[in-house]
Amino acid sequence: MSTTAQPSYSSGISDTPLLGDTIADNLRRTAEKHSGRDALVDLPSGRRWTYAEFDAAVDELAKALMAAGIDKGDRVGIWSPNCPEWTLLQYATARIGAVLVNVNPAYRSHELAYVVKQSGMSMLVSATQHKTSDYRAMVEQVRPDVRGLKQVVYIGDPSWDELLAKASSTTDDDLATRSAGLSADDPINIQYTSGTTGFPKGATLSHHNILNNGYFVGELVGYTEQDRICLPVPFYHCFGMVMGNLAATSHGSCMVIPAPSFEPAATLEAVAAESCTSLYGVPTMFIAELALLDKGEASYDLSTLRTGIMAGSPCPVEVMKRVIAEMNMGEVAICYGMTETSPVSTMTRTDDDLARRTETVGRVMPMLEVKVVDPATGLTVPRGATGEFCTRGYSVMLGYWEQPDKTAEAIDQARWMHTGDLATMDDDGYVAIVGRIKDLVIRGGENIYPREIEEFLYTHPAIADVQVVGVPDAKYGEELMAWIIMRSGEPPLDADAVRKFADGKLAHYKIPKYVHVTDAFPMTVTGKIRKVEMREQAREILGNA
Repeated sequence: MSTTAQPSYSSGISDTPLLGDTIADNLRRTAEKHSGRDALVDLPSGRRWTYAEFDAAVDELAKALMAAGIDKGDRVGIWSPNCPEWTLLQYATARIGAVLVNVNPAYRSHELAYVVKQSGMSMLVSATQHKTSDYRAMVEQVRPDVRGLKQVVYIGDPSWDELLAKASSTTDDDLATRSAGLSADDPINIQYTSGTTGFPKGATLSHHNILNNGYFVGELVGYTEQDRICLPVPFYHCFGMVMGNLAATSHGSCMVIPAPSFEPAATLEAVAAESCTSLYGVPTMFIAELALLDKGEASYDLSTLRTGIMAGSPCPVEVMKRVIAEMNMGEVAICYGMTETSPVSTMTRTDDDLARRTETVGRVMPMLEVKVVDPATGLTVPRGATGEFCTRGYSVMLGYWEQPDKTAEAIDQARWMHTGDLATMDDDGYVAIVGRIKDLVIRGGENIYPREIEEFLYTHPAIADVQVVGVPDAKYGEELMAWIIMRSGEPPLDADAVRKFADGKLAHYKIPKYVHVTDAFPMTVTGKIRKVEMREQAREILGNA
């Protein structure tokens, strides 16, 4: 008698109900309950706000925006590295029903012009400059071509003070009336996804999408008003503004900004100075922090750390083990998701064993559904089989802003979001991401998932970081190339050394033919590796060789 294999489907049950309120109402409730506790600390400027002060500052900015003519549904852009004004604008736009448009701080004038036009942005709040970026010059360059952009306000500039000065012409009653007319299902945020081909698409998210996702992330790592979260991850991305800010404010926790953009020393100093209990980062950030600890040039008190989140790209097993052992983060979680799903779909739990927390991206989040399907047929595959990861529920975006055709390509008629990620689900519902459909390497008819090889090479004692890509090959169609960052003081590895290390442990066709030692990988500002760019550069490197 045959038994049918269990399908790769799981739904998240929970005794905790979804939140039905708007972001503004949720913040107000937290501020009333925890008025005297720290809400936001900005170490670069030395400024700090209690919840009562933060709520009042959000009100002031919200009234100023109303006085400046920002109506419900108007798009207000924010183009800046991390700073308190970014966070205040996030909550102020939500309070008046404006749609916050997150602009990547790494964008240049051409990309800025595209998102201003595509979103129909009427106001842009911008930094004046950061590192080598002269934001003011780029804004002036694009303004003649974006007639709809009526107002530009610069943070730390007289124009910011002029905006705030307008607050007095809006009454508390005006603000209360505006807030009362908002629905939790209103669009509140547009985030442009870093598309590997073509122009980025604007994932449109509601209060309900992102407030609940931030809330449940906070629930699963056990946040309370006692927690202090160090946030070196960018606010312009869901990792910072949802998993960071909204997880904090929905639990009365404190948001700590260590620096405008990621600096490993500033991050560890912030943890020590502010007694942080939680630390966020993409794997490359944790790798940089561990490298700093390895050097031993400075000591950092990390004893207050309890938890944290590693996400944004596949989390190497060896890195996760070191973070738990050497950074006092015994309850660290891995989150997996994408901008279009607000972002988190699966997450490890604090009581999961080390294997679960280092080899999977956890189980389905509360109140969501996930499944793994055959990309060709759309049918759910049996547990243990590889297929495309899909998710459905409150977190799925409203759609791509004014691109119904692109929305229909990503979200099917049953409202399943198709992620493009290849995954497996085990018998207990734990999901492992094995690669991107687009990253799959086919060598001589063999399907190879680079993630498996990367995880193996991370076990080499001299390797700090590694990425594997496919490169064209006349005989096999594709061959593998490993990009390697060496640990400090270690001599470079070559292809022979890597082959010797892998021989007998990996199938011969999975051993990289080419090795390229580098100091850094091409990546987005959020720390996601740009494998498309790596493949292009690999062709040049091999062509020159």
